Amino acid sequence: MRSHYCGHLNEEHLDQEIDISGWVHRRRDHGGVIFIDLRDREGLVQVVFDPDTPEIFATAERVRNEYVLRIKGKVRARPEGTVNDDMGTGAIEILGLGLEILNTAETPPFQTDIEDNEVSEELRLKYRYIDLRRPRMLQRLQIRSKITQTLRDYLDRNGFMDVETPMLTKATPEGARDYLVPSRTHQGEFFALPQSPQIFKQLLMMSGLDRYYQVVRCFRDEDLRADRQPEFTQLDIETSFINEEQIMELMEEMIREVFAKVLEAPLHEPFPQMTYAEAMKRFGSDKPDLRIPLELVDVNDVMQSVEFKVFSGPANDPKGRVAALRCQKAVN
Repeated sequence: MRSHYCGHLNEEHLDQEIDISGWVHRRRDHGGVIFIDLRDREGLVQVVFDPDTPEIFATAERVRNEYVLRIKGKVRARPEGTVNDDMGTGAIEILGLGLEILNTAETPPFQTDIEDNEVSEELRLKYRYIDLRRPRMLQRLQIRSKITQTLRDYLDRNGFMDVETPMLTKATPEGARDYLVPSRTHQGEFFALPQSPQIFKQLLMMSGLDRYYQVVRCFRDEDLRADRQPEFTQLDIETSFINEEQIMELMEEMIREVFAKVLEAPLHEPFPQMTYAEAMKRFGSDKPDLRIPLELVDVNDVMQSVEFKVFSGPANDPKGRVAALRCQKAVN
């Protein structure tokens, strides 16, 4: 059905006859010449239909947004002054030599060709298959796929084995409630969906597997929080015969590789490190956000003689501490 993806076409394909398939992202009728931006998962390409081929042109006139098409055409350079630098395929266009409508479409409930279009979340979820056609949503799926592939490649190179663990298992004491699945064959009994593969990965270590990883789905029956939801995916790792410094070095290199290959954003090395005691003393948290330049400041010396015992008591105790967060006024 296709010889190339739309977004892969460029000046290297000039004068080649190609077959492409995809969705109509946008259609424009410019006084006898019809332009169609055809979209697939790799991007957009502009297709031009001239009235010199009446049958094909008549078919192009019936085309509307989100129609699914198969197009045969010839790659040519865009005329001078019409190159679109905002498109990966903006230097070329396709002269339409054949057109087949694979499927028609009703008017979508919202436009997919306008990224900043304000659409309610309820409407997007109701028509999820249309929402996922938006370039921004597609890009997020592509990034996630690249991240997962990069993690797998890195861990495979470093001797970790990908092992799939069961989803239907026995409940284990963890930090949240389990989701339960009733058993059909054992009345009154239930399976639990795993909050994490904790027991299984420990079994694998005791069995001599040495290095295990899994990109795994986890389930926790708890209220939504900023960093938690009922189901999520995590990279789960367990390893034996390794010390703290070695595992930190492995994980740091893995994160650096993900940023370099997926986001093309090299990270400095080595990562800054601090002890738990230092983090708590400077920031009052074991996971400080270093982008925020606010640190706790010791004020024991000015609090030792105050009458308020809540402050003077700890200030005069050799093991006590009184600290303040200094918020400097922003200067324009």
